[in-house]
Amino acid sequence: MNKKIIIGSRGSKLALLYAQKAKEKIIEKTNLVDEDIIVKSITTKGDQVLDTRLSEVGGKGLFSSNIEKELQDNSIDIAVHALKDMPADETNGLKTDTFLERNDPREILITNNKKKLKELNLKSIIGTSSFRREFQIKKTRPDIKCKLIRGNVDTRIKKLKEGICDAIILSYAGIKYLNFEKEISEIFSTNEFIPSVGQGIIALQCREEDKDTALILKKINHDETYKRAHAERNVLKILEGDCETAIGAHSEINGDQITLEAELFSIDGSLRFYEKKTSKIDEFKKLGTEIGKILKEKSKNSYKR
Repeated sequence: MNKKIIIGSRGSKLALLYAQKAKEKIIEKTNLVDEDIIVKSITTKGDQVLDTRLSEVGGKGLFSSNIEKELQDNSIDIAVHALKDMPADETNGLKTDTFLERNDPREILITNNKKKLKELNLKSIIGTSSFRREFQIKKTRPDIKCKLIRGNVDTRIKKLKEGICDAIILSYAGIKYLNFEKEISEIFSTNEFIPSVGQGIIALQCREEDKDTALILKKINHDETYKRAHAERNVLKILEGDCETAIGAHSEINGDQITLEAELFSIDGSLRFYEKKTSKIDEFKKLGTEIGKILKEKSKNSYKR
């Protein structure tokens, strides 16, 4: 092959592991070899601003906009994203329609003393930058205080060990990839903590007009994850969700049926709206749209400022 395929990724250790996984899948499913594919590390604004909530400095797009710009400029051919970090609406001229098999979507707790959430001392401090996680924590432990902590997994664990907080909540998928499983104090079921939309899913994006790359990506798409991703993302699209939207959504496929549950909190976390539905698997997009509309109606826009 003459032309090299360039995969663009955030520069964090975890993001580069995701990009490597995408590269390996492409090699496995096509006649391309290692030398045909280059992984390029790209610094994003979300990686540079670590002391402020994303909602205050530009939202979810901070993790994807720089990478998407390189895609639009033909500097890369494929962009690798953690789906949970992507804005609800697709960027003009780009296409996100390939998803690798979903990793574990559950949330985990790490504490210095291996205590579980219910065992933490009164008014303990948990580090998180997510409104969803904060409000979910307070359902179980209203006394808990949440403190803004951002940065990659290594940074957050380091801050915990330095005593900046008593515990942190992270996604299980990232912990597994980075071999930090020994640090885990508690694993929450998806019923206890409904995860972020698309949590645990690696999404691959290309230019809409780049048919050759789209054909390559089609070969590595995981069909079940594709359906789950679109069902969950449609909830977010209907709600026009952004970084301030405290929403969790999780889907499961059993046989020819797909079940989707979602919860939405009001802007101050005092109100919770929940919906769960099952439909035929080929109606996965419609299911997400329906649940989004129900939550929007129930909440009466109390989730927006």
